[in-house]
Amino acid sequence: MTATPFCSDPTIAHYDTEAAAFFATTVDVDMSPLYAPFLDKLALGAAILDAGCGSGRDALAFRERGFAVTAMEPSPVLAKLAEAHCGLPVVIRRFQDIDWHARFDGIWACASLLHVPMMDLPDVLARLARALRSGGVLYASFKYGRGERERGGRRFTDLDEARLAELLQQVPELELIETWVTADRRPGREDERWLNALLRR
Repeated sequence: MTATPFCSDPTIAHYDTEAAAFFATTVDVDMSPLYAPFLDKLALGAAILDAGCGSGRDALAFRERGFAVTAMEPSPVLAKLAEAHCGLPVVIRRFQDIDWHARFDGIWACASLLHVPMMDLPDVLARLARALRSGGVLYASFKYGRGERERGGRRFTDLDEARLAELLQQVPELELIETWVTADRRPGREDERWLNALLRR
């Protein structure tokens, strides 16, 4: 793992403490229906950043499909589990510290940007845009709703279509391709809804 220093964050601390449990409940979730809209816009072998890779589940899936994957995770403990699972080095970095430039064809931010405070999201999205090559694609997902909240030691920023549109007015580097709403794919949580978005640099 390669590390970038960052200040203490309660959400990161939560994932450090609960890493084993989070890994166990997410690593085997079938996310393949969500891969298609994203991967269909990328050439085989394209460079993908799995931003907030969690268990490493999606990084492994993209690697097995022939893509060049970089995995990033803010939680050092979870990053170690992800490395063992996906067989890739995991960069330990917060979204607020991303400084790549024109490096990736696609960025996958599945259930990860939702932990970024609303006030930081315009800057973070601009950082992700700069990390994309021209024409590159960003996938992001948020719990469906509006506003910020704390639950179980983690903070969340919820978005709906209108709030996302307002947010993107502050990030001219990104163009909205499409949004769609899905149910949570974890067993027993099908009543939870997610806003999915595809954006282009």
